Amino acid sequence: MANTKWGIGAKVKHPKYGEGVITGMDMDTYQIFFRDNGDLEIARDYEGLELIQDAREPDNSITIEDVEEVVSNVLQEYADFTPTIQLGERWEGGSMTLQPANPDLKPKEVPLDNFFHKIVMVRERLRVLEQQVNKQESLSEEEKINLQQYITRCYGSLTTFNILFKYKDDQFKSGGK
Repeated sequence: MANTKWGIGAKVKHPKYGEGVITGMDMDTYQIFFRDNGDLEIARDYEGLELIQDAREPDNSITIEDVEEVVSNVLQEYADFTPTIQLGERWEGGSMTLQPANPDLKPKEVPLDNFFHKIVMVRERLRVLEQQVNKQESLSEEEKINLQQYITRCYGSLTTFNILFKYKDDQFKSGGK
């Protein structure tokens, strides 16, 4: 049977490559993504290809939004990924001067955007720490709560720097996150 009417999103089975999903097509070929073999072009009239689920059939398929959410969660949990948080306009290009009490010592000037980036990175690492604590099976609920209290206090201490954030939704909250 010729497979010329299957659409993008159809699930198919190839005798050599296993299950795949049609991701594109032209007049003669299907572009099919196979988990272990990546994207391959298969002739539309190839007899060995069998339909598992037509693209028009309702299913629990994954949407692009689902993929974006998963990738975002993975990046936040496992990568040194910091979402884009903006410094308030009045602070852009500014600097912070640390002046020692001893006049013989030189002051240290730090660009505010660098300082702000470090603060945001601390928050993101606190979030990862919080996730790691919460998923530790070896800790009792009481131990998790005790550790969580320290993380919450850290968030509370960081509220001092809320003045630097452009958007209120990005600011620290004393209850965490």
